[in-house]
Amino acid sequence: MTQTQERSRTFEWTNPTVHAAMIGRQSGLELLRAMAAGDFPAPPIMRLIDMAGMEVEEGSVTIHLDPQEFHYNPLGTMHGGVISTLLDTAAACSVHSTLPAGIGYTSLDLSVKFLRPVTLATGRIVCTGSVLQKGRRTALADARLTDADDRLLAHATSSCILFDML
Repeated sequence: MTQTQERSRTFEWTNPTVHAAMIGRQSGLELLRAMAAGDFPAPPIMRLIDMAGMEVEEGSVTIHLDPQEFHYNPLGTMHGGVISTLLDTAAACSVHSTLPAGIGYTSLDLSVKFLRPVTLATGRIVCTGSVLQKGRRTALADARLTDADDRLLAHATSSCILFDML
């Protein structure tokens, strides 16, 4: 049987060069807190996946998301790429929250473990990243994706390289 009910989605985003221009001008914590408060626009990827909210502390970032049909893979569950995006963002932004103005970062790797399927029935999911160790040149962070009952849905570790922006 062929599905005949069409669905559509529209969304807007801000110019990504605005975000790139802000990196290194203020501390990572200041920039991320401004995003969480809505004083600075979220980057396009967060608009694309329809992030529901963000909380920021030094060394930890939490992202909230409500699973939607447009997140689904052909199996009827949230696509692993969306889950990986959440885990990567929470882990890397946790590192970013510890960086002073003038220091940038990028992910070196991401190791993901998918533990449970995520569907509309899962309800709001929460992805919390935390810095495990930060040195002069690299940082190690992890991220945990959980449901409302605090069941672990997925887990990741990430290494980031740190560098001068000047």
